[in-house]
Amino acid sequence: MPKPRIRLDELDQNTPIDESEYKERLKKYQLRLLRHQFELKERKRSLILVVEGPDAAGKGGAIKRIVERLDPRLMRVYSIVKPTPEEYAHHYMWRFWTKLPPYGESAVFDRSWYGRVLVERVESFATEAEWKRAFREIEEFERQLTDDGAILAKLWLHVTKDEQLNRFKRREADPYKHWKISDEDWRNRKKWDEHVAAAEEMIERTSFDFAPWTVIPANFKWSARVQAVKTVLDAVERALG
Repeated sequence: MPKPRIRLDELDQNTPIDESEYKERLKKYQLRLLRHQFELKERKRSLILVVEGPDAAGKGGAIKRIVERLDPRLMRVYSIVKPTPEEYAHHYMWRFWTKLPPYGESAVFDRSWYGRVLVERVESFATEAEWKRAFREIEEFERQLTDDGAILAKLWLHVTKDEQLNRFKRREADPYKHWKISDEDWRNRKKWDEHVAAAEEMIERTSFDFAPWTVIPANFKWSARVQAVKTVLDAVERALG
């Protein structure tokens, strides 16, 4: 029987943790991940991390905590934005192939090739035939990576619609974070239901045995960040045995 589709807006949101627990668990997981980073180098195993989620879900904050204690010489973080004219002139996967890490190194994608079945689908930047075909293309792409020894971890951070609104308002009022909110964010919010429906189908159809999605409720930032680091750590430790 087909597995039921996840309902993102019906998730039980995470529970808050206090500052001492947050700092203790975060440091423990970060240091274990740092030790494994050098083992990955020795064993020539690359780590590829995909982080997706709604605007203001805390993707940047989670990524910062995942990488902040790691050796920067062995990793890159890519914030994926609108394709350049050169990238538009190629197959949409081309710009991701060029960013894949060398053996033994890591790459983090803040948004990714999943844009084809998310925002490009909802905003009609891709035709229906293109985004439907992308499900097969993505599976083939990720299978190639993992068959070649890459460790692929995929995180979806999810906040409620009300929490997103609260974060948008706080960003607008904060002179140090005002740059993080734009008219495009507000436009995307008007299509919340369409974006959520696309994400639910994406998770259902692309959570493979060799590259599963982990959905992280993210209304409480400290809890979500700890879970994000732990998820990556678990993926690495399973792969390394």
